[in-house]
Amino acid sequence: MSAQLTIHVAGEWRKAASGATREILDPAHAAPFAVVAEGGAEDTDAAVAAAREAFDGGDWPRTPVAERAALLRRVAGLLERDREELGRLESRDAGKTVEEGRVDVDCVADAFRYFADLVVNETGRVVDAGSPDIHSVVVHEPVGVCGLITPWNYPLLQASWKIAPALAAGNTFVVKPSEITPLSTVALIRLLSEAGLPDGVANLVTGPGDPVGARLADHPDVDLVSFTGGLASGTKVMRAAADSVKKVALELGGKNPNVVFADACTDDGSFDTAVDQALNAAFIHSGQVCSAGSRLIVEESLAERFVAELARRAELIRLGPGTDDGVECGPLVSAQQLAKTEEYVASALAEGAVLRAGGKRPDGPGYFYRPTVLDRCDRTMRVVREEVFGPVLTVETFRTEDEAVALANDTEYGLAGGVWSGEPGRARRVAARLRHGTVWINDFHPYLPQAEWGGFGKSGIGRELGPAGLAEYRETKHIYQNLAPRPVRWFAG
Repeated sequence: MSAQLTIHVAGEWRKAASGATREILDPAHAAPFAVVAEGGAEDTDAAVAAAREAFDGGDWPRTPVAERAALLRRVAGLLERDREELGRLESRDAGKTVEEGRVDVDCVADAFRYFADLVVNETGRVVDAGSPDIHSVVVHEPVGVCGLITPWNYPLLQASWKIAPALAAGNTFVVKPSEITPLSTVALIRLLSEAGLPDGVANLVTGPGDPVGARLADHPDVDLVSFTGGLASGTKVMRAAADSVKKVALELGGKNPNVVFADACTDDGSFDTAVDQALNAAFIHSGQVCSAGSRLIVEESLAERFVAELARRAELIRLGPGTDDGVECGPLVSAQQLAKTEEYVASALAEGAVLRAGGKRPDGPGYFYRPTVLDRCDRTMRVVREEVFGPVLTVETFRTEDEAVALANDTEYGLAGGVWSGEPGRARRVAARLRHGTVWINDFHPYLPQAEWGGFGKSGIGRELGPAGLAEYRETKHIYQNLAPRPVRWFAG
């Protein structure tokens, strides 16, 4: 298959209608390593038409649930078969380490299996109408044609969080991956075909947000649009979807607090764990994670010791191409993301932050930036308020529990947060007060496919994963059957 045949419509791989292409860069070397089709509005319309035809006239929406679930399980098996290849592809494309890529593939397989199990075990709900003559049930049906727009940081994982429930529910779809990291999504569509998914159910358009994503959002034949990405783009998607009143699901990132109480570090072991987890929270995948714990909020009495050790370890993090052995942290995804990170650090220092680690590019090629710790930060600083999406950790301090909660909630986002405490009652009390969609206690970053993922405030609308993640891709219908119909006699004549 030609590298330029990356648009998939009605079971056919094709070039862009315009013939345009895009080079895909390896961010570790700032050099091209692949070429894909650069789709546009015409390609998007063709993909939507194929999905519409497959939904309205095809078999997939009416395929028995057990058969749909069996296909999802076959996809999970194919993902495991290709784990090494996909992990390396994700590393080369997005810059993460190969081990992170492998873990992503495992999580994708888990998601497909979870939704297969969930959809098989869910049934309609019988409603007691209070009469033996009435049979009343609530059933679930697929939404229809879904437009799925995914981000560049976790291309395969984020695609699976949308594709698996969409298919489980019986929908057809058009997926638009990020134009800078599309390759693993292309590979996933191939696996869906190999698993036996009917032509037209899964369609793919590689290309930029404008026009491809914009067209999916405003297309009258798209019944749902699910978008994961930045706040500015998400608001555009929501506005575009309004004219056709389609269902909208948005996951728009976060500015996530990691609150550390002094009682979480009562001995060397607990101190080491909290510091280690703070590093993971902030710097995994070079901080390019929507749920990154980029705001360290630490109790004042612990702060100096904690930040000193955190900064020392940050300086020791080994950077390099994600495909190299021993590398702990890869590059940023693009020159644009590198420049954005540098600008945020410069503004923070100008506003009074104190640099404790990092704050610079290393020598050599690629879009690398040293893991950075900025001390003595406060909420007036842009770097504390806005999502950097780079390896930058800010430090704020507190004295009381109420102050810690107020700082953690002082954000327009509300995706995730962490609480570290050696007192279980305090930990649960603080977790209950945090206005964030996921709260970890004495941990950071793990998620479960059976637990909903999403945020409060400007972190978005709707949920992925869990039963609510499946519900996003369904319509609910009430069927009321009168088993003994007779005249009502409301009107005398």
